[in-house]
Order: sequence, then structure tokens, then C-alpha cells
Amino acid sequence: MSFLIVDSISFSYDGKREILSNVSFSIESNETVALIGPNGSGKTTLSKILTGIYKPTKGKILLDGRDLNEYSLGEIGRKIGYVFQDVQKQFFTSSVEEEIGFGLRLRGISNENIKKKVRNMMAYFELLCYAEEFPFNLSQGEKQRLAIASVLILEPSFLIFDEPTTALDYLQKDKFKEILLKIREMGIGYMLISHDYEFVKSCTERLFYLKKL
Repeated sequence: MSFLIVDSISFSYDGKREILSNVSFSIESNETVALIGPNGSGKTTLSKILTGIYKPTKGKILLDGRDLNEYSLGEIGRKIGYVFQDVQKQFFTSSVEEEIGFGLRLRGISNENIKKKVRNMMAYFELLCYAEEFPFNLSQGEKQRLAIASVLILEPSFLIFDEPTTALDYLQKDKFKEILLKIREMGIGYMLISHDYEFVKSCTERLFYLKKL
């Protein structure tokens, strides 16, 4: 059975006008896909449904063989990591090192293990020299690497990126593509929610297109 199965879901904010209608697809945990479509087609809404923030008004979603409704938000977060379009919304602490270790502390991991894991993750994403830096002082590309590192250290099976290239210039997009390659090498799949068709076409295996209703 596929890691994520979306079965004929629909969604409406007001119970009248549907934002999504009869959407179905399936994804493997190590697969790389993109979700594209015009503004107002429901891309971000769908991502929030996949992570349990919203519930579909019709249809169902299976995550690892279980109905998504059976999971708590925390349990979903252990399987599906989410990187916001505005990555600053994910920052809670006063330094890069603290930020990457934040989620592990909430899980009660020992300080010794946290320090080792955080150091390894900072090295992997070229953030060691910014360990004591205030996250909001980083460049946009560095902030993005920090946000990804903070999610990946929690070892999810799959990642969702909401409009990840919006604030990136040409060079930063190339750097982000290198990061995506590293993520694939870790055996983790991802979904890119984006308007940037040329970019996502170059770093995903499949494209899903949402039409505006």
C-alpha cells in the first residue's frame, strides 16, 4: 500500500463553494512530486489537509495504511514534515543551533544526543559557522536551509514544501536543488507546491495539476 493515499476528497470553507473537488492520488514515501496550478486552485489548502490542519468535507486520506483522522497532529508531523513558504514562521529560538534542536528537546531526547545530532545536521547543511547566529539575521537561502534542517532532524518519512522558490534568486535555486538531491539520497520523498513549473519539472518525478474551480 502506498505511503499516502488521497481518495476522492473535496473541501469547502463555508459549506457551499468547493475549493477542492474529488481529488485523488497516491504517493510513495521516497517519491518526488510537484503540485502545481493557478492561484486559488487550492494547492496550499490541500497541503494543510495532508498534514491534518484541515479535514476534507468529503473523501478520505490514508497515511501508512491508517485513516488520517486516527492520527494526532503530532503523529502526522512525525511522518510528514512541512516547510512553510515564509520559513521565518517556523523559527522559535534565538540561535541556529537551538532552532535545529528545538523539536528534539520537545521529544525529551538527552542533551548529549541532541548536541551530536544538531552538529551533524549543521555540518550537512553548511550551517556550522552560523551556530550562534540569530535565525532572522541569515540570508533567505540560509534561512531555508535552517528550516529544512530543523524539520529533517525529526526524521520524517516525507516532506512538503510550500512555494519553496518564491523568495530565491537564480543561485539560491541551484543551492536548493542541491539540498533536494541530498534529501533524496537520504531516502526521503517530497512534494513541492509551486508556481515555478520549470524548476519543479527538473527535480521531481511526477507533476499533479490542480484546476481552479
